[in-house]
Amino acid sequence: MISKTSKFVAEMFGTMVLVLIGCGSAVIAGADGTTGVGLLGISFAFGLSVVAMAYAIGHISGCHINPAISIAMVAAGRMKMDEAVRYVIAQIIGAIIGAGILYLIFTNHPGAEIKPWALGSNGWGTGYLDQYNTVAAFVAEFIFTFIFLMVILGSTSTKNINGGFAGLAIGFSLVLIHIVGIKITGVSVNPARSIGPAIFAGGEALSQLWLFITAPILGGIFAALTYNLLIEKPEVK
Repeated sequence: MISKTSKFVAEMFGTMVLVLIGCGSAVIAGADGTTGVGLLGISFAFGLSVVAMAYAIGHISGCHINPAISIAMVAAGRMKMDEAVRYVIAQIIGAIIGAGILYLIFTNHPGAEIKPWALGSNGWGTGYLDQYNTVAAFVAEFIFTFIFLMVILGSTSTKNINGGFAGLAIGFSLVLIHIVGIKITGVSVNPARSIGPAIFAGGEALSQLWLFITAPILGGIFAALTYNLLIEKPEVK
């Protein structure tokens, strides 16, 4: 029996790694496509972080490292609410720690400046990447989270004979989502991933945080209900 504390620590650690490596790839490794890793490199940094953590902590906590996933699992009947609450708290703490480490590293080099939407924060509108509007941002986050959760629900189903490859399927689906969505919102599909950097960036990143909490959670819940209704009925325990 894995303890509640072990699961809490695993989710906190996993989310910390996701934020540090994913957002760090944008902040430190560069995003201009010429001198840095580019958008493709950032996409892989986020996806491979999930793959790595899936095999590192998946056997402990299931490697949600994302409140939208934990809440969707409740909606899908695969998790109890009280456990999901503990997961979400751990994930948010881990994201803040990851963003804090990134902030500490970034601000200790020559010319460091915390600009609007700094530290890989999510956003939209005037001044943010390709300046998509609120409607585009909300729809993108909702649909991308829906797709992400459909992959997660399918690949982790007890009826899936290829379940051992779930970590790869989930991680690479996140890569694909980032390839398409970075220019729209920076891609959240994960409220914790947005909360951590926004706390340190402040300003626009913090004021726009509501969308990156609401849209992914709604997208995740819709995916859970859709999956159960159209694809696989939840098992009665």
